[in-house]
Amino acid sequence: MSGLYKCLLFAGLWALSFASPAQDSTTVDKLLSTYRLGSGDVVSIRVLGEDDLKREKIRLSDAGTISFPIIGEIKVLGKRVVELESLIADGLRGKYLLNPVVSVTIEEYRPFFVNGQVEKSGAYPFQPGLTIRKAVSLAGGFKERASKEKIYVIRENDKTQTPVKVDQSTLVSPGDIITVEESFF
Repeated sequence: MSGLYKCLLFAGLWALSFASPAQDSTTVDKLLSTYRLGSGDVVSIRVLGEDDLKREKIRLSDAGTISFPIIGEIKVLGKRVVELESLIADGLRGKYLLNPVVSVTIEEYRPFFVNGQVEKSGAYPFQPGLTIRKAVSLAGGFKERASKEKIYVIRENDKTQTPVKVDQSTLVSPGDIITVEESFF
């Protein structure tokens, strides 16, 4: 094999190694921009130049409200981060600050759940970009009798709580319930 051919082959493989993650990154960015806050999420709120308004690691309760200085009680359940930032900025504008710059950061996402034919069923911390395959790995992997084709997810935001059949490359969202069924062969 000539040196030029090896160089071209290496360059092609190197370029391919970057193709897939960029696509995954776009999908993850879309998930995060549409992500709705829910019970169990932990957020931090900062107002530029106003350390006395900083709130660190607030865990959202089932009620889905937080108390914020000057504004009072704020309903955050179901809101996107950008909506919460805008809500707080609007509440502070005029009453306390002329043009507040508010930043909301998700410190911890609410957990997802894995059960069925995995080694360690239970709740696990969500991470952006998590797939079913990675979620099962966090749960200790498949048991010997697990069916890798019979995997179902109940999405937290599905009011009917209907299990949907998925494959191992499906993205996981916070609050999802993943069930791995048993194989009979």
